[in-house]
Amino acid sequence: MGTDKLQPVATRLGSAHCRTGDVPGAILAFMTPANRPDTVHLRAFTEADLAFLDRLCTDPDALGEFEWPGFGDPRARRKRWEIDGYISAESAAVAIARPDDTVIGIATWKPRGFPSGVTYEIGVGVLPEHRGQGVGTMAQKLLVDYLFGRTTANRIEALTNGGNLGEQKALERLGFRREGVMRGRSFHHGEYVDVLVYGLLRSEHCPGTP
Repeated sequence: MGTDKLQPVATRLGSAHCRTGDVPGAILAFMTPANRPDTVHLRAFTEADLAFLDRLCTDPDALGEFEWPGFGDPRARRKRWEIDGYISAESAAVAIARPDDTVIGIATWKPRGFPSGVTYEIGVGVLPEHRGQGVGTMAQKLLVDYLFGRTTANRIEALTNGGNLGEQKALERLGFRREGVMRGRSFHHGEYVDVLVYGLLRSEHCPGTP
């Protein structure tokens, strides 16, 4: 990550707030006071969250039809948590949590390209019982704010399955632009599928309200 030293995610990365900017596509304003049930925050995983991480390896519905990579060994996730708490210069993952600190999803980022620290790829996954409430979009907004606020990132990108219309709409609401199609890049439900590339530059970013 070079000179863009990531700040430790000791507790929260923040709560979701964004003022509508004048950049194209930044048309969604988040007003989520801390006492509202739909507010989410990002925080580092703790030992109490290991059961959630286990579920990501064993429950096909946990991450949704577009994100689940297949069955995995839960011990691998536990080992990673023991090594670095899921936050390192090579890749990172934090919990998406409700105001009562219940973990409802996972948000990830990793550097892409050269030099390290200029571009980051992000992703989120929300448990099925919490989908359809906008929390995934809020979590992505928080993550974008964090990366532009705490690192030297100039570009944030997200890759999504061509059939994942919900994620495409969420990214566009946050100001991301659809930049291209990678044909046949992924294998999903028995067939090769296209993957869409979305990007957001620092100059296009609508920062959250403090």
